[in-house]
Amino acid sequence: MKTVAQMLASKPQQNVHTVAPEASMLEALRLMAEHNIGALPVTDAGRLVGIVSERDYARKGVLLGRSSVGTAVREVMSVPVVTVSARQGIRECMSLMTDGHLRHLPVVEGGRLLGLLSIGDLVKETLAEQDGLIQHLEQYIRGE
Repeated sequence: MKTVAQMLASKPQQNVHTVAPEASMLEALRLMAEHNIGALPVTDAGRLVGIVSERDYARKGVLLGRSSVGTAVREVMSVPVVTVSARQGIRECMSLMTDGHLRHLPVVEGGRLLGLLSIGDLVKETLAEQDGLIQHLEQYIRGE
């Protein structure tokens, strides 16, 4: 299985969109919609302080009657943030996401945010690895 670093390197979109804790939820939602993403790491002076997702807003904003204009990201973001390092394996990430009911994992190395993995990224990678293994086994069976 690949490492997180290998997976990040193969992602077509390398930059990570972030939001500040004092930004309004409306700003965060606009960013997520603009980039077709479901979560944003929350950074303060370059340091990861939380993560905010559409699910966070639905549960801690809308259901509590909060306005997206008047609610700061820090009021609905998830903390503490479960993170992974670039050296960790994909299987370990999948386990963390499954056990923690997470959809996004920030990748942090030396206090620096390197990327963000989604459950979709991990599923794609797993399927690609399985397809490669199946192809290899079929070739073996055929004697190629």
